[in-house]
Amino acid sequence: MGEVESSRSRPRDVVLLGSTGSVGTQAADVIRRNPDRFRVTGLAAGGGNPDLLAAQAIEFGVAVVAVAQESAVSGVREALKAHAARAGGARAGPPPTALTGQPPGPPARPGPPARPIPPPLRGHGLSDAGGAGRAPLPTVLAGTDAIAEVAAWPADVVLNAVTGFSGLAATLAALRAGRVLALANKESLITGGPLVAGLAAPGQIVPVDSEHSAIAQCLRCGSGGEVARLVLTASGGPFRGRDRAELAGITPEQALAHPTWNMGPVITINSATLVNKGLEVIEAHLLFGLGFDKIKVVVHPQSVIHSMVEFTDGSTIAQASPPDMRIPIALALGWPDRVPGAAPSIDWTSAHTWTFEPLDENAFPAVSIARQAGQAGGTAPAAYNAANEVCVAAFMAGRLPFVAIVDTVAQVVSEHDGRAGEAVSLADVRAADRWARARATELVAAWGQRTHHAVGTAPKRGGSAG
Repeated sequence: MGEVESSRSRPRDVVLLGSTGSVGTQAADVIRRNPDRFRVTGLAAGGGNPDLLAAQAIEFGVAVVAVAQESAVSGVREALKAHAARAGGARAGPPPTALTGQPPGPPARPGPPARPIPPPLRGHGLSDAGGAGRAPLPTVLAGTDAIAEVAAWPADVVLNAVTGFSGLAATLAALRAGRVLALANKESLITGGPLVAGLAAPGQIVPVDSEHSAIAQCLRCGSGGEVARLVLTASGGPFRGRDRAELAGITPEQALAHPTWNMGPVITINSATLVNKGLEVIEAHLLFGLGFDKIKVVVHPQSVIHSMVEFTDGSTIAQASPPDMRIPIALALGWPDRVPGAAPSIDWTSAHTWTFEPLDENAFPAVSIARQAGQAGGTAPAAYNAANEVCVAAFMAGRLPFVAIVDTVAQVVSEHDGRAGEAVSLADVRAADRWARARATELVAAWGQRTHHAVGTAPKRGGSAG
């Protein structure tokens, strides 16, 4: 990874995308406890939790807030006014300058000039909180492009914690604006592939995933030519040790009960199917430039060793810490510097047992399917991701059995093989995403028809109707 200015020299301005989600709220906790290192200048979220978004905006004194859902604007507006009133009408930060809407401070990280900041959508700007001496409430942007607009807002670091494919536009906007991208939205790198990689300067993308953060730390111990392989660890999820037949009848509630991590629902289901690990294999390939034959997965149920790097002399360097996302989040925000007290460390006064075992790819084939998509290249990883997002939503809604999630993804990827190749534009990626979603939706509907018309009959694919 390339050279980045130390975060100790001055506070870094941070934009949080997906601020009300699991990663976003943990990032807010890190920033809240380190006001000398970080300050938040912009926030973005889907809009499903307007009260929390408004509370964050008032607490951190941000200049801009974005919501993807137009329908959420009125709720955000009212919540901002309410939280500002409770806080005495004044925002936590200094008033914004007239030119940029940003609090005065040191210049942002050098990079290509950001595109002009667009005005708020008509009717979505907020007036002064009321009264002389009170700082104005933040500008509110809304709509499909709003989060990408905030991703290009003047800042040093943009943390992209948006869920799923919808984070791609924000990733591209942040990179084009020259921001350091703390990337929790792995889907944007995986689906964008060469499109994203071609925009990123060396060191511009800093991983937030605990596995890739661990690898980045371990790689400090040797040169690139000394790396033999990367070893990604997987908890195995809540169904570790079960064979395929034992996965029949799994409910969403069971799949959401992750044994070690506290995460959002989509990534938790992805961890249960091991699709998340498949995505991480592709991510590791794109981030660190090693071939798929040099990226291995091992099951480590305790989730303390987050990943390892094996070097050519037989040494293996591992990164260990409790399963607390605040550690990789803080490191990404402060990279290359650590943030003291980001989270509690391992208690070495207690006994520990750390175990490792091979991945059962017969019961959990998602990783091998991801390798096939990654090796196909082009838009095949986008198809893998899109099909999975459709299938996870169907499973959560009770319209698709657990084992059929990966079965359906596999069929979509196999049908996409002829469409693989080097993606050269955002239009290519979006077209592949649309096709894969449509095809997965067809397959989900067909599954429902089979199980509806053949109650008690084993379906052709998936092994379970329930």
